[in-house]
Amino acid sequence: MQALILAGGLGTRLGARTRETPKPMLEVGGKPFLDYVVWNLARQGVREVVFSIGFRAEQIEEHFRDGDEFGVRCTYIIEAEPAGTGGALLIARDALEPEFLVLNGDSLFDANVLAPWSLLDRFEAVLTLRSVPDAGRYGAVDLDGPRVIGFREKGDLGAGLISGGVYAMRRQALDRLPGVPSSVERDLFPVLAEQGRLGGVESSGFFLDIGIEADFQAGQTALPGWQYKAAVFLDRDGVMNVDHNYVSTPERFEWVEGAPEAIRWLNEQGYLVFVVTNQAGIGRGYYDEAHFLEFTAWISARLAERGAHVDKTYFCPHHPTEGVGAYRRECPCRKPQPGMLLQAFEEWPIDRSRSLMIGDKPKDVQAAEAAGIRGLLFEGGNLHDYVRAEVPVLDRVSEQVS
Repeated sequence: MQALILAGGLGTRLGARTRETPKPMLEVGGKPFLDYVVWNLARQGVREVVFSIGFRAEQIEEHFRDGDEFGVRCTYIIEAEPAGTGGALLIARDALEPEFLVLNGDSLFDANVLAPWSLLDRFEAVLTLRSVPDAGRYGAVDLDGPRVIGFREKGDLGAGLISGGVYAMRRQALDRLPGVPSSVERDLFPVLAEQGRLGGVESSGFFLDIGIEADFQAGQTALPGWQYKAAVFLDRDGVMNVDHNYVSTPERFEWVEGAPEAIRWLNEQGYLVFVVTNQAGIGRGYYDEAHFLEFTAWISARLAERGAHVDKTYFCPHHPTEGVGAYRRECPCRKPQPGMLLQAFEEWPIDRSRSLMIGDKPKDVQAAEAAGIRGLLFEGGNLHDYVRAEVPVLDRVSEQVS
């Protein structure tokens, strides 16, 4: 999946702060604002980021370089002159895939980016939308089901839906832009809406636009707090998919009823979602680690089609008695030991006090308890129904900044 980040603006409303620094590179909570934006994309499966940059472009290039440190591949498109949001897309067109995401580099919307992506078979572009008590600062978007039917200009609007600055688009939609400079907000989206070709998906996730001083200041504590997330750990066989014994091929894979919907619900609640799975089939020689990783990528692609994602899959290939060669050993990662969960705690900003694990065997619950989190035993049925009944709904209202 590819994302284009629009990061070429001047940020004049922040005055002296942006005199020598691009607005998206201003430090918020101790690191550049763009770090949070890229982290949020990478964890949802975006693997290629194209930066559209202009003012002080070298600062962004020197920070992200090839993107390897951030878990993505980075490329850069330079705007010699301000081109507007539509012009930036046209300049970058040759670097864009047939379907891609677009984000504003000076705002962060913790929306499930796979939700609009999954609607691109019906629309040429899909906006992520957020309900706010006063839409007057931004302008409002009107929806009929998933279809955008109109826009209302800034002013005294009251409560309404606003664009969160995250779009999924088909490259062919760019043919409708008049040229450079141009604006997708003024020159493209209203045209698509009139033709029934513009979709919208509402999200209640964290939203921060650092364009004005008050929100920039609020973000200094709000952003690090937002990134410190509750997590749900899932066993794989017997929870995500039916346990047919050493499932390792698409032909043998069968979703547990409601599993993709459950994972999407967790995504949209704001949970990090991890899979922690014993994979003794590797140790026994039934398949190797490369095959497992390829199969895991296939599962991720099928989840993406349903608007869901797993942040990371952890696996233990060892077995104490049946493993072959180096795989035959006691391992602190093999459940009921908590090693895989502890590794996730080291690698991710996880709020352990609000995290839990769902497994189908007592050893899953034992691993959770050994890691200091709650363990739930799933004994079959519809996973979506089970998750909605057992997993707390997060208070996302308290996350909001503006």
